Amino acid sequence: MMMNVRCLILLALIAGNGFKASALVASQAKRPNIVFILADDLGYGDLGCYGVEDIQTPCLDQLAADGIRFTDFYANGAVCSPTRVGFLTGRYQQRVGMDNALYYQEMGRGLPAAGNTIADALKTAGFSTGLSGKWHVGYDHERRPLQQGFDHFFGLLGGNHHYFEHMDRIGIPDLWLGNKPVERQGYTTELITQDAIGFIEQNRATPFFLFLSHAAPHFPWQGPRDAGKVVRPRTKAWQQGDRETYKSMVECMDAGIGRVLQTLQQLGLDDNTLVVFTSDNGGHTHSRNAPLRGAKAEIWEGGTRVPCIARWPGVIVAGKTTGQVGITMDWSATFRHLAGLEPDPLGEDGVDLLPILRGSKPEEPRTLFWRRKHGPKRKGFEEGRAVRHGRWKLIEQKAVKERFLFDLDTDPGETDNVIANHLDLANELHEKLDHWEDSVENRGKSAD
Repeated sequence: MMMNVRCLILLALIAGNGFKASALVASQAKRPNIVFILADDLGYGDLGCYGVEDIQTPCLDQLAADGIRFTDFYANGAVCSPTRVGFLTGRYQQRVGMDNALYYQEMGRGLPAAGNTIADALKTAGFSTGLSGKWHVGYDHERRPLQQGFDHFFGLLGGNHHYFEHMDRIGIPDLWLGNKPVERQGYTTELITQDAIGFIEQNRATPFFLFLSHAAPHFPWQGPRDAGKVVRPRTKAWQQGDRETYKSMVECMDAGIGRVLQTLQQLGLDDNTLVVFTSDNGGHTHSRNAPLRGAKAEIWEGGTRVPCIARWPGVIVAGKTTGQVGITMDWSATFRHLAGLEPDPLGEDGVDLLPILRGSKPEEPRTLFWRRKHGPKRKGFEEGRAVRHGRWKLIEQKAVKERFLFDLDTDPGETDNVIANHLDLANELHEKLDHWEDSVENRGKSAD
């Protein structure tokens, strides 16, 4: 409770500063700072502004009140590595062979070794680039953050680690500063927050891009007061927890985000900073994805639809909710536009969301695709593919050769399979999936 009271006090200070004159905002808006915050395995319904009642998230709720909240936003993948590759490249992750997550210490796969990430692009435009937190898109030296466009990196290379001992699930230490392993005392979420604040303070004089990539609330489920909880690698305890622990992890992340927002305000940067918050996929075991069906690793809505909030005072109208369909890789295209860059010459699958954020363009239908395939290291989930086309979503499950068609406008929980009444539409969407798969397999594939 004390943590949330402190956060509310910080937010009151921020709100009290008010809006600057619109002319000043307009003059600054050409080269805004960018803070992209990514949670890990956060449930669609696990923020107050998305209807949760048992978790207190005042900082993110205030971010939504000060900006725009998306109701129909999606992750590029149903697990983490594919979504992160989609964001960093601005393209469907299948174009670079990333249908599935990297396994612990897996070499030879991830981002293309040659780079060309959104961090590379923003760096050429004069931005300082920093990553505080989780990477999980490449263990090889050439696939690490400093070799992929980031000036600064502090965090973990893998998919998760012990929040106090900072080792991964197979017992290998995984905490880094740049390209060197480091040892730090403290809870990972708080260490990531401290590093993000330090990056902002050190780069306040120039445009900066901060990728604040939280490990929370991904397992192992350890809250900030769980230093004495025994969680050993290669044991079942690594994935054992409860809702109460999950809540404490989300609330700690929320409080840390509040500290980052306070830093922007204290340095006079908040009016010239676009802040985006979202999650890398749907929630896992102890999360709440309501009112959606399914969870992480599934291509039901609960595995891919995620919370998303954007704030830019004086540019984004405060307190707005949008039903515009969006996806993680859209932010890459949006950030390029904000930096004054041309579209990626390798091609962009995302779209610029800035007109929607500004309110200068009406919502428009989108066609988006997902695919789940087994990775080279392990199986254990259902393979399949899906397409959302306007209000309609088709899911095709590989193992059982079953198809589902849903009208998401009336049935976001995917409870009523209406395919029998719309066979022509289902076949049309099937053809779209085939065409998309052909395009991502045969065009724009990068070789290492």
